[in-house]
Amino acid sequence: MDIVQHFIGGKRTTGVGTGRADVFDPSTGLIARQVALGARADLDLAVETARAAFPAWAATPPLTRARMMFRLRDLIERRTSELSAIITAEHGKVLSDAVGEITRGMEVVEFATGIPELLKGDMTEQVARGIDAYTIRQPLGVVAGITPFNFPVMVPLWMAPMAVATGNCFILKPSERDPSASIFLAELFKEAGFPDGVFQVVQGDKDIVNAILEHPGIQAVSFVGSTPIARHIYATGTSHGKRVQALGGAKNHAIIMPDADLPKAVDALMGAAYGSAGERCMALSVAVAVGPIADPLIEMLAPKVRGLKIGPGTDAESEMGPLVTAQHRDKVLSYIDSGESEGAKVVVDGRGLRLQGYENGYYVGGTLFDNVTPDMKIYREEIFGPVLAVVRAPDFTSALKLVNDHEFGNGTAIFTQDGDAARTFVHGVQAGMVGVNVPIPVPMAFHSFGGWKNSLFGDHHMHGPEGVRFFTKLKAVTTRWPTGIRAGAEFVMPTLG
Repeated sequence: MDIVQHFIGGKRTTGVGTGRADVFDPSTGLIARQVALGARADLDLAVETARAAFPAWAATPPLTRARMMFRLRDLIERRTSELSAIITAEHGKVLSDAVGEITRGMEVVEFATGIPELLKGDMTEQVARGIDAYTIRQPLGVVAGITPFNFPVMVPLWMAPMAVATGNCFILKPSERDPSASIFLAELFKEAGFPDGVFQVVQGDKDIVNAILEHPGIQAVSFVGSTPIARHIYATGTSHGKRVQALGGAKNHAIIMPDADLPKAVDALMGAAYGSAGERCMALSVAVAVGPIADPLIEMLAPKVRGLKIGPGTDAESEMGPLVTAQHRDKVLSYIDSGESEGAKVVVDGRGLRLQGYENGYYVGGTLFDNVTPDMKIYREEIFGPVLAVVRAPDFTSALKLVNDHEFGNGTAIFTQDGDAARTFVHGVQAGMVGVNVPIPVPMAFHSFGGWKNSLFGDHHMHGPEGVRFFTKLKAVTTRWPTGIRAGAEFVMPTLG
């Protein structure tokens, strides 16, 4: 059986770890290949290789790094069809969605091509007589990224281009559920001219995650995943002296105001709740229907949810593919059971979906709940599946309070034609990403983003200018070139003048 390997020192290797994990085709439920599970010795080798490559890479002019980024960007664009097929084969999302994922990742590469401008420091001449001061940003050293299954290309590209462009050497630990895209990316980095050791991949499970967090040779860790793991990543990494950014879970609310353009709001909810089978950290999983809009919203949503075209991601007709694993499918189904048992109204039931020829695939149909209340499990917890919960609120103030009282603060949206309501929402909502008539408000690469509350652990948001800050350390330099006879030692605090 084909084994997905590590990528260390510019080449594929099975490493010394003997563990293997099955990688499934979600559309059929069949084992497609296996992935090598690395041992700590494999990580040690990757870190050693990165540390050896770091001095020369850190000394490489930013303009040279930028030119490599331009080549990487062109390679990703030319190879998008191959890369999207790899994503769909192991994750299950439809091909058009996989292409969209690659495009959003490529935008970060495009941003990183401007690294000579982004790394420019500040200088002040004559801060005191004969003294100049300036600041510079320098790379940290060896850094790592731990990425989730739902975006096997986009999330690594949120991290790696910023890490590498700023002069660091980057080690990627991708999800073992869909690992093949990581090796494809590693080979594109190599083809673009990045030296061996600058971008490497170590496959593995939680043992390798903990090894990364504890390794003294790794200076920083970037993570995207669920909140319990994000909290562990942050606590463990920082306790070992590392800089950590850990993006966690979400329960993204969309407030539907009575004056909303309902057809457009419904279309937005459909794409944001059921796209990628709901396996997105920015999925809208709660619709807060304000006042009289609730009944019309349900009436318009229900037939669209029932009419979702569900099938393998390779089928051009499919709007939604399978979930990533059997275990995750069963977890999503258990949430639907819980919602029903706790008294929510099941308007559209996605349980029991079986597709001819794909009976063993990990499919769940689109599910729509009404009359959901904040005490229900399906409201409190992140489901990460094609389940939309409608909560009824009497007014805008109550709706906003629902969003702000939830433990997660990743993203949110409001659908309205009232500028005053929109501005009040933007100003007062406790979330890191906010959409006004925009269902998935993930900014472009030149704007950093991240969640609030239990959706983010750490001080830095992801990519963009924040990415430059996260992967560099600031150095302040004060210079004086003495002339004439020295005046002797000075024992007072330096001051201006």
